[in-house]
Amino acid sequence: MRPRTVIGSPLRILLLTCTFALAAYAGLRLFDGDWFGIALWIVGAALLHDLVLLPLYAAADRALISVAGRERVMYVRVPAALSLLLLLVWFPLIGGQVAARYTAATGLSADGYLARWLLVTAALFGGSALLFVLRRTRRPRWARGTRGLRRATKERPPVVH
Repeated sequence: MRPRTVIGSPLRILLLTCTFALAAYAGLRLFDGDWFGIALWIVGAALLHDLVLLPLYAAADRALISVAGRERVMYVRVPAALSLLLLLVWFPLIGGQVAARYTAATGLSADGYLARWLLVTAALFGGSALLFVLRRTRRPRWARGTRGLRRATKERPPVVH
């Protein structure tokens, strides 16, 4: 018996064809100018991520888990990931490397991106810390009246359970 190939609906095929056509057009436009520099940048970015950055943040995550515990790590992972994503997207402006080109292209000042990124990072970590404190100090509603019941159940001998 031959395996059945599932192609999908005609709408799905049309959407996939349009998506591939748009990606091919964008690729041709992207590589139209300095194709070697762009290809080198894409390959270099992939290698830099896979060979340098991934082992670094995996080691940092394991160290954080060993220090803080698995439950508490998410309160650091989420704001750190969002902050690093913002840094990755806005790095040329945060680092001040393209301030002159940015001002020439938009007519706006490129000053303040570093301060804004630091404020957003502080707000992300502050919100995460506040959420951590709120979740640690407040018990959920469903558990508020059951403390005595749990203690009584734990103190009974196993035969009664």
